[in-house]
Amino acid sequence: MRSIWKGSISFGLVNVPVRVYSATKSHDVSLHQVHAEDGGRIRYQRRCEVCGEVVAYEDITKAFDDGENTVVLTAEELASLPAEHSREIEVLEFVPAKQIDPIRLDKAYYLEPDEQSLKPYTLLRRALEDTDRSAVVRFALRQRTRLAVLRVRDKTLLLQTMLWDDEIREAEFDVLETVPRISAKERDMASQLVSSLAADFDPAEFSDDYQEQLRTLVEAKLEQGETLDTSATFGESEDGGDAEVVDLMEALQRSVERSKKRRAATKGGKGGSDGGAGPRAAKGTARKKA
Repeated sequence: MRSIWKGSISFGLVNVPVRVYSATKSHDVSLHQVHAEDGGRIRYQRRCEVCGEVVAYEDITKAFDDGENTVVLTAEELASLPAEHSREIEVLEFVPAKQIDPIRLDKAYYLEPDEQSLKPYTLLRRALEDTDRSAVVRFALRQRTRLAVLRVRDKTLLLQTMLWDDEIREAEFDVLETVPRISAKERDMASQLVSSLAADFDPAEFSDDYQEQLRTLVEAKLEQGETLDTSATFGESEDGGDAEVVDLMEALQRSVERSKKRRAATKGGKGGSDGGAGPRAAKGTARKKA
C-alpha cells in the first residue's frame, strides 16, 4: 500500500508519528462508455449553457445556487479562506466505543507507526482496548478539517472519519407514529425466525454476484477474441487532444429515451426468456457462498 498522508497523533504530551493509508478499495470492474456501432470512446464537453461555448478547465470556477440566485466564487476568493494545513491528529476526548453511532462513520484509514514510535503507538492501542473506549479526534485532510474516531482493529489503529452533526438526517416518518397491535404469538414467531437464521457474521462467506459474473463475462470475451484495438477507440479533436466529445445533456437525453424504450419492450414482452444473452445477474447484489 502507498501512504497518502503523514502526520502524528497528539494526546496530552505524547506525540506519535504515523503514516496514513486507505483501509478500503473498490472491487468493481471499471467500465467506460463507447459508441455501440464502432466502440469509439464517448466523452463529455464542459459546455456553458449561456453562451454555448466549450469552456477550458482553467476558465471554470465554482458557484453557490440557492434556487433563485447564483453566487460565483473566484479561485482567489476560495484561496483566501483559512485552509487547514496541520499534520496533527489531535485527540479531543476518549468516549465509550458504543456511543459512536455507525451512521456517523465514513471513510476508513489505517495508521502505521514509525519504528521509533512503536511503543507509544502500542500503548495507545492497548489503552483503548483496556478501557473499551474510542478517541474522538480532529485532523486536516486535503485542506479540510475532519472529525474522526480513532479505534482499534486487530493490531492496528484505525482512523475513521465521521459526518458532522448537521450532516445526519433525522428519520421523520409520520406513519411510525401509529403503533400497530402485535400479539405475543406474532412476536414469538418472529423470534423463532430470527433464531433459525442466527449465526456469527463472517464477511468472507458473502460475495458480490454481479461483479463476479461481470468479470467472468469480460474474461470470456477476451479469451474468444471479441475485442477491439484500444488505440482504435480514441479519436482526435481539433487541437489534437482528447477524443471528440458529445454534449452531456444530449447524452443524458439519449439515456432517458433508451430507458423508456427498454421499459416499453419489457412491458410488451413479459413472460419471455432472456434469449441466453450471457450470465444472469443475481436478484441481489450480494449472496452467501455455498
